[in-house]
Order: sequence, then C-alpha cells, then structure tokens
Amino acid sequence: MKKLIKTGILISLLFASVITAQAQFSDLNSMPGSFSRMGFGARGMAMGNAMSAVITGDLVSYYNPAISVFQVGNSFNASMTLLSLDRSLNFINFTKRFGEPQDIPGAKFSPSAGISLGFISSGVSRIDGRDDEGISTGDLSTSEMQYFCAVSGQFSKKLAIGISFKLYYNKIYEGLTTTSLGCDLGLLYIINDDLTVSIVIVDLLSKYKWDTSTFYGSDGQVTEDQFPLTKKIGIAYKLLDSKLIAAGEFETSNGGVNFLRFGAEYNIVNNLYLRCGIDRIALNNHDIPARPSAGLTFNYKMKSTTIGFNYAYVVEPYSAWNAHVIGIDINF
Repeated sequence: MKKLIKTGILISLLFASVITAQAQFSDLNSMPGSFSRMGFGARGMAMGNAMSAVITGDLVSYYNPAISVFQVGNSFNASMTLLSLDRSLNFINFTKRFGEPQDIPGAKFSPSAGISLGFISSGVSRIDGRDDEGISTGDLSTSEMQYFCAVSGQFSKKLAIGISFKLYYNKIYEGLTTTSLGCDLGLLYIINDDLTVSIVIVDLLSKYKWDTSTFYGSDGQVTEDQFPLTKKIGIAYKLLDSKLIAAGEFETSNGGVNFLRFGAEYNIVNNLYLRCGIDRIALNNHDIPARPSAGLTFNYKMKSTTIGFNYAYVVEPYSAWNAHVIGIDINF
C-alpha cells in the first residue's frame, strides 16, 4: 500500500512539473505588426524603448505623437539594423517644431506646434522557394512598412497633445498584399523642469484585411487580422543638472501581456552620450525573455549643424546573433 501511495505521489509531481514547464501562450505573438513594435532607431532601442516621456535630444513621434513640439532645431535621423536570418529593419525620421521655445525664463507663453514624418521598413529575403515536388523555384521575399505623420500642439507650459496617422503596407507573397490605416494618440504633461509623464494609445483602428481569392479562386477567403491596441504610461526624470535622464514605461494591450521597460542616458562629456536599457519585462508571462540593450552617440558640431553618430546593441533571444543598430542624426 505504501509503495502504491509513493508511486501515486511521484506520478502527480511529474505531471505537475510537466504542466508548469509548458510555455505560456500569448495572443500578442500571433497579432500583426510585430516589426513596428521592435523600436525606432539607435537612441530609442538603446534606452529599452522607454521613450514616450523623454522630451530632450532628437525626438521621434513613433514613441509619442505629442513630443515633436519639444524638438529643438530641425532633426533628421536614419538608422539601419544588422539582423540575423536575412532580416532587415530600417528607419528614417524628420521632426520640426513651429513656434518659439517655451523654456525662456519670464517669457510669455505662446502656443506652438510640431510635426514628425517617419518611415519603418522591414523584410525577410533569400527565402528558398520550392514547388510541390521539392524543386527550387527561386528566392522569395516578404516586406512590411509603416509610414507615419504626427502633429502635436503645446497648449500650455505643461501640456502637449498629439496625434499620429499611420499607413501600413504588407507584401507577404507575390501579388498578395494588404494596407491598413491607423492612428496613435499621445499626451505629455510637464510636472516640473525635471519630471515629465506621458500617456499613449497605439494602433487605433489598425488591421490587415487579406483576400486570397486571387490565388485560390472560389476557395479563397477574406480574413481580417486586428493589430493589438496598446496603452502606455511613461515617466522621465532628469538628474545631475540634466546630464542624466532616467525613463520608464508600463505597457498593456489586448494581446494578453503587460510589459515594463526602463532606460537611461548619460552625457558623460560634451559630445558623448552613453545609454542602456531593458525592454519587454513581461509581468504576467515569464516565458517571454527581456531584451537588454546599450549604446552611445558621438556628436560633431559644425557651425549651426550637429551631426550625431549613433550605435545600439540589442539582445535578441532565439536569434543566431544579437542586433546592431547604426544610425546618424543631423540637427540644423
């Protein structure tokens, strides 16, 4: 009898360990637009993408449509990402503010506006195509892109609001493409000279609609894939006379996962900035690995123009090697 009880306990423990060892499933993994959730550019990705409340330096409305109104000068930046498995991920952005700076002591407030235009391109190349008999039909490729235009306004010394309109394009196979329109909403509030907070809603109305009747005739189907609706709350704090910026974010979505992310930027000398961060700290699914990152920027000033050379190193779980992001910023 004792032997039977011991055997039953052993089987129960073994069964329990097998159940708890199974990876947790997340709807987010199967939802479209994953390329657009990897981040934007070397600066943001080096800081763990915790950028929605950061309003200094070269700004990109990808993180928050409200922040372009805080851009100093005209900012153009471009980045390319070195990835494994024949993948590509590239970024281009231009940000400009209209109106006078609001940080002049004693100056009367006047409303101002900002605009940010951007482009994200991703894809996979050199996919080995085969027919039903296994004979090579040549290389295939897929591509996915996002174009965005964001406008923002600063309506008081403390409050800025913005909206971003986005166009997605996806080519999954020759002749099989889809497009989608969506938008982001953002708010930024300045608590004091050092502390800012943000609220952002991402991918309102975004979805892909596929029609496979071109390939399968009457057997084809029309399907819709909804993008995850994402909500973020961010905070940024400046320390050491604004030489150090620390930022954090909480993200939740209908994809079933809540994330934390953190980042920091330190102006170690006049033209050199060091960065580090950690992205995708999953609070309710510990099978999703976090993504640490680090990077730097070196600025070279020429009269009224500043050229910045950017680099970010991002850990990519399950990849043959980690990501390297190389970029350039031009502020004029």
